[in-house]
Amino acid sequence: MQLKLDNNVNQFANEIEHLSGCSISDCYQCGKCSAGCPVGEFVEESPTRLMRLIQLNQRQAVLNSKTPYLCATCTTCSERCPMKIDVAKVMETIRILACKEGLRPAVKAVSNFSGAFLDSVKSNGRLFEFGMTVTFNLKNGTPFKNATIAPAMLLKGKLSFLPQSIKNKERLKNIFANSSYFEDREEKKEH
Repeated sequence: MQLKLDNNVNQFANEIEHLSGCSISDCYQCGKCSAGCPVGEFVEESPTRLMRLIQLNQRQAVLNSKTPYLCATCTTCSERCPMKIDVAKVMETIRILACKEGLRPAVKAVSNFSGAFLDSVKSNGRLFEFGMTVTFNLKNGTPFKNATIAPAMLLKGKLSFLPQSIKNKERLKNIFANSSYFEDREEKKEH
């Protein structure tokens, strides 16, 4: 990868610092965050490398990376950081910033899961696991993925065919109405 640096080299790092409250410039690339990352073997850029890309003003590389979407947000990286940088918060900030800029998540299954989860909660006020799983599998093109385990779970009462709902749905509607993230998702569905 070729890097092109300019006079605004700190612009992206400053933006991430402002949004996350984390001091990106304090990262000295010790690698402890990456060494403890439980999903490290599945990501294309380690947390250490992503932090360095932020420092080098590589906005597009960071916002298009799969790493923030595969992050389990377990905070192991944050706990291991000798500079007390909340790396998990930085990953969350990258996801939020990418969403605000209209970029689709680099990992489609993550986007599908988030959408199915939020749609279920918006409709019922709580998670309807059976419906969410069906929606998620359909969006991923694997409609029968969990078909073999569903009957046993239904018989044992672990799953229900019908969703349970909450009492005060109006309050829930207000929460979603005030969420800019959900508004952005609704606009993208319409286009």
